[in-house]
Amino acid sequence: MSIELNHTIVAAHDKKVSAEFFAAILGLRVGAPYGPFLPVETSNSVTLDFVDTDAEITSQHYAFLVSEAEFDAIFARIEEAGITHYADPGHREPGRINHNDGGRGTYFDDPNGHNLEIITRPYGSGG
Repeated sequence: MSIELNHTIVAAHDKKVSAEFFAAILGLRVGAPYGPFLPVETSNSVTLDFVDTDAEITSQHYAFLVSEAEFDAIFARIEEAGITHYADPGHREPGRINHNDGGRGTYFDDPNGHNLEIITRPYGSGG
């Protein structure tokens, strides 16, 4: 059996708001609740399982490999929503995208401070 990531849990102060944010920005859909989780499934069948917490949330990084057309659509939704985006993970270059490995990429935060990234080329793929 090959090893594949199946799901990961994403801590949120309001799982419904967070799941809907991810789904709306990425062009995905929120699935039916499963126990305490609210899933958002990506096209490679990995689910982001949002769960409520009252505890302090440690920022996590979630990177999504997207096509050029998907990048354009997601980027348009980021701009329409007035979300600040950055060319770098340290958030030092606001309002810019990067062109790493000959593709395009940008970083932005979700409502809980998780650092999200969209890229059109995997890192190390050349360009």
